[in-house]
Amino acid sequence: MTLKTAQDFDQELLILFDAYVHGTLDRRGFLERAQKFAVGGLTASMLLTSLSPNFALAQVVAKDDKRIVTEIVEYPSPNGSGTVKGYLAKPANMKGKLPVVLVVHENRGLNPHIEDIARRIALDNYVAFAPDALTPLGGYPGDEDKARELFGKLDQKKTSEDFVAAHAFMKTRAESNGKIGVVGFCYGGGVANMLAVRLPDLLAAVPFYGNQPAAADAAKVRAPLLMHFAEVDERINASRSTFETALKAAGKSFTAYQYAGTQHGFNNDTTPRFDEAAAKLAWTRTMAFFKLHLMA
Repeated sequence: MTLKTAQDFDQELLILFDAYVHGTLDRRGFLERAQKFAVGGLTASMLLTSLSPNFALAQVVAKDDKRIVTEIVEYPSPNGSGTVKGYLAKPANMKGKLPVVLVVHENRGLNPHIEDIARRIALDNYVAFAPDALTPLGGYPGDEDKARELFGKLDQKKTSEDFVAAHAFMKTRAESNGKIGVVGFCYGGGVANMLAVRLPDLLAAVPFYGNQPAAADAAKVRAPLLMHFAEVDERINASRSTFETALKAAGKSFTAYQYAGTQHGFNNDTTPRFDEAAAKLAWTRTMAFFKLHLMA
């Protein structure tokens, strides 16, 4: 079995799915509007299933891979949710302390795809830590629809503090050498941008198709930024030029790439929006960026 690609779907249907994923269209609304694309024996529900993640098929690093060690740990977030859980992955044969990469999920919490991303990073000789923003609501529920529903109930001010607290927590972990970067996807891309504004000692931030901060906050950015954008992503790209102009005016260090022909979510290899060539290039650039700023 192989995953379908974005080219297998009408662009209007992909836009509807993006609206559904990001909460501006509910499941019923998606199914009603997607019905016109259900031809050749397909149903709208089948189309939704085809567009939704297949975690098992896309897994790159197995949970029991002997090259890494993983665990769920709790950390304090006194200004946020109180206590938050996260997924920690590190090389099994690590010697001494290593740099840390915070991994920030999309708007579904700490699902198997993000755990897999953390394991991939650990294989590159980092300590990877992926907090679960849904911790105060019971954690990732194992169902993407339920996860999206729960996500809308979060107190986002507290959630932002939870990610700030994750940085502070990892600064003091025994495995950490104190050098910390962040990579985030979609919602997590916005969090990566937020942390670049909030944290003066963050050393590298890599937002994938994330919401940008207000232009006025560009002057507060301290961490070098590597920003990845999809071409077909009107919602995110609408504010891109304003933020980049503000970064330039403030003399900040940033690099931005837009990947031709890609959809929002192109790095997520569990869905048809995945673009293998673009994802590989973006990930190569990401790990080179972390090596430059965290391993030096």
